[in-house]
Amino acid sequence: MMELEFRRKDVIYVKKNIRVVKELIRLRFQNLMMFRLGFFGPLFVDGSLFAIQLMVFGAIYANVDTIGSWGKGEMILYIGSFSLLNAVSMVVCFFGVVEIPQKVKSGEMDLYLTKPVSPLLRLSFEKINPGSVPLVIMSVCIIAYGVKVSNAAFSAANILSYIWWMCLMQILYYEMEVIIRSVSFYLVSNARLYQLEEASLDLCMKLPGIAFYGIYKVLFYCILPYGIMATYPVQSLMGEMSLKMAVHGLAVLAVFSCLTTFLWKNGIRHYNSASS
Repeated sequence: MMELEFRRKDVIYVKKNIRVVKELIRLRFQNLMMFRLGFFGPLFVDGSLFAIQLMVFGAIYANVDTIGSWGKGEMILYIGSFSLLNAVSMVVCFFGVVEIPQKVKSGEMDLYLTKPVSPLLRLSFEKINPGSVPLVIMSVCIIAYGVKVSNAAFSAANILSYIWWMCLMQILYYEMEVIIRSVSFYLVSNARLYQLEEASLDLCMKLPGIAFYGIYKVLFYCILPYGIMATYPVQSLMGEMSLKMAVHGLAVLAVFSCLTTFLWKNGIRHYNSASS
């Protein structure tokens, strides 16, 4: 009976959070459509930046036939996959999560702690940005082009494995964003961490994980795991995913999930209101 009661409470909690997310999305769209420039402005800017990024990638790989064991098709798949992870984050949660340090310093976090809903859930979904949806579409187009260029016959199992790993790596991508912003609970300034994040993302969007060796592989596979975020999904699609890789990917995700939970909950407990 107790177990059934706990399950019932879990179901109620999940349904409540789903309703909150739906309401946050509805309010966000209402606000954006009141100020049309807030919708079409980011769409134009993000689309332009994406086009420039593609030209940069084209210039980098114009005279490169292979990187490690990967050819042009795999590299296009990698670029499209990493771009898709970034684009989905931009649409769903980035603009909410990125404001965590400012809300901690200004004391606005008080407003989130007094609401009967998870503060992180609300922060993650209150600034959904539909202006970045074209980036998602463009990324999918790049992936489709990569599939064509690779000229490989992908099985249904490989495609499902790719989608599965993309979903897992999207969670890891989100967790890295939260971890870096959660440090604001403990430090006065974490500007250096933002620079480290930006540099790591910039490098790993251009080079796949298979290009890293030695200390760089330890760094980008375990400490700042941006190197596996698009590498593992592409390797699973190409049939290169080994049991060792799968175990490593799941272990990294589990560790960073625990780290995210610990840093956030511990930070909330030690949060000092600006009004206190």
